[in-house]
Amino acid sequence: MFRKSVMRHTRRMTLFMFVLLVIEFIDEFVFGMHHAATPFIRDDLGMNYDQIGLLFTIPNTIAIFIEMIFGIWGDGKGRKWIVMGSGVGFVIACTLSAISKSFGMFLLSFILFFPSSGGFVTLSQAILMDIEPNRHQQNMARWTFAGSLGVVGGSIVFGIWGDWRAMFVLCAVLAAGALSIVIWHYATGKAPQEAIQGSNDDEDWSFREGLKDALSQLRRKEVLRWYTLLEFSDLMLDILLAYLALYFVDVMGKTETEAAIAVTVWTGIGLIGDFLLIPLLERVNGLTYLRFSAGLTFIIYPTFLLVPSLEIKLILLGVLGFFNAGWYSILQGQIYTTLPDNSASAELTIGNIVGFFGGFIPLAVGMVAERAGLDVAMWLLLLGPIALLIGIPRQRKMQTE
Repeated sequence: MFRKSVMRHTRRMTLFMFVLLVIEFIDEFVFGMHHAATPFIRDDLGMNYDQIGLLFTIPNTIAIFIEMIFGIWGDGKGRKWIVMGSGVGFVIACTLSAISKSFGMFLLSFILFFPSSGGFVTLSQAILMDIEPNRHQQNMARWTFAGSLGVVGGSIVFGIWGDWRAMFVLCAVLAAGALSIVIWHYATGKAPQEAIQGSNDDEDWSFREGLKDALSQLRRKEVLRWYTLLEFSDLMLDILLAYLALYFVDVMGKTETEAAIAVTVWTGIGLIGDFLLIPLLERVNGLTYLRFSAGLTFIIYPTFLLVPSLEIKLILLGVLGFFNAGWYSILQGQIYTTLPDNSASAELTIGNIVGFFGGFIPLAVGMVAERAGLDVAMWLLLLGPIALLIGIPRQRKMQTE
């Protein structure tokens, strides 16, 4: 009887873990489609580089304060309500994006989308980490692979379909489907305990105590280290992806379709890297691999910017996408390992406090691009691998800390 109960519980958690990965897939499907469609959206809505930078900076800044609250409550008894409520917001945001007729309305949809993604998607990540607390890097590799699959899928489907408004409608439908599955798990009692409430289930626990505990973690040197490196690593991840299509159109003089192909190459090869990373982390130390890939990126990225040939650029872009695999999953896994009892606040509260400053990076890149040219602004992204090479501690040093 006990064995059957354990097997039933394992199957239930495995099914729910798959649903969590599907949610990440959908979230990245939205961004993969959006980044590939950026030149089309820019032309349809008449946006300039400053507005493109604001499109990420303003929603991110607002979301920081909302997600901080989500993070505190997500470590307590409000976890499932945040997931479901944010899922509703996610669907509405995609719908607003689809019907936007101006930059202001599109910006409004992103202001809703960012915190909704934080509650629906990022809290799902925290739940996944709580289900198997001894396999943070491995499950983060699976999470990242699901996200990469979504990014590639979004860019490919847009390349075939070519209608960004219809694509946002599709994203709303997919998100509604995932939300329905989540609600069904909660309603039927099939969701694991980790998805219902966080580690702070004490009756005496309060929001004030949770916030105090989260802020106290910021005084820890290793916590700040991993969050800072995570912010810098994003220069060669989401921020590069955000400007990649525009780079090929505005700097290289290619068509929007060719730019979408370039995005697909970067994300597609990255998908292979993310897939291979899953077994690799069972055999190789994650930080050792991260330091190695940062060194290669430091050499390859400047070469990518300097060579004039489109064919060589695409090859180098694929190499970059392959070796960038693991940056996010390894660093995020280190964060969860450093903060084992604060999974939700680790990602949504502490991460957003540190990320407040990192949220201005897209705006800075956009402002430099508007005034000095996108070709100049792209060199700022080289700070990502430089920070990793400087900040990742040697294994021997970590053991002495």
